[in-house]
Amino acid sequence: MLSHFRTLSFLYRTVLLLCAVTLAATSEVMAGGVRITSYGHSSLLIKGGGHAVLLNPFKAVGCAAGLPEPRLRANVILASSELADEGARIAKGTFLVNPGSYRLRGLTFEGISAPHDRFGGRRFGLATLWQWNQGGLRFVHLGGVAAPLTPVQKVLIGRPDVLIIGVGGGAKVYNGLEAAAVVKELKPRRVIPVQYLRGLPVPDCDQTGIQPFLDAMAGTQVKKLGKSFTLSTSLPAETIINLMR
Repeated sequence: MLSHFRTLSFLYRTVLLLCAVTLAATSEVMAGGVRITSYGHSSLLIKGGGHAVLLNPFKAVGCAAGLPEPRLRANVILASSELADEGARIAKGTFLVNPGSYRLRGLTFEGISAPHDRFGGRRFGLATLWQWNQGGLRFVHLGGVAAPLTPVQKVLIGRPDVLIIGVGGGAKVYNGLEAAAVVKELKPRRVIPVQYLRGLPVPDCDQTGIQPFLDAMAGTQVKKLGKSFTLSTSLPAETIINLMR
């Protein structure tokens, strides 16, 4: 009788252990990857790993005129600068815009200073480049910069899983050729181009559409997506452009 009881107890503990391992594995799989939603201009909401990170909330002015403003709630808000079209304080969450190292809610964000123009920042000051890990993926956000990356910046950035980069040109953003050169240097697995015109010309906007960037990236696979898509941690080695609406 005692032997039978011990056998049942062993089986019970074994089943509990297997259930715990399975649940942990399932939770780990669910935690991997992210859901990315575009709000236009250079604003993206990235959800994954139990966090929501909002990039560049904007007011509907300048090149963002006519777009619905992303008045959202997120755990962390990363802004390239405090210009109204790429760092408006209209969303709710911890707002980061200055360079530095930050640890919030278990995530580490590294902000790197870079000129916001092609003249060492003498016209439009400095912007902040951001890098962080979320949902098992390494992100780099280069919205709001027009200057080439320095050798030190390239070392600090390394090779991203996901590169978010402005491509529309104008005084404060990479043009298609400049953005393509950065992509070819960093060799990210996925590229999300932002900050370009997606329809008719906008008054008082000096940016162009996406085509110059795609022409400069000829031969690179392009995936046309909607306003939201899910990205897993299993990314191919080659660069793919994710073109969002």
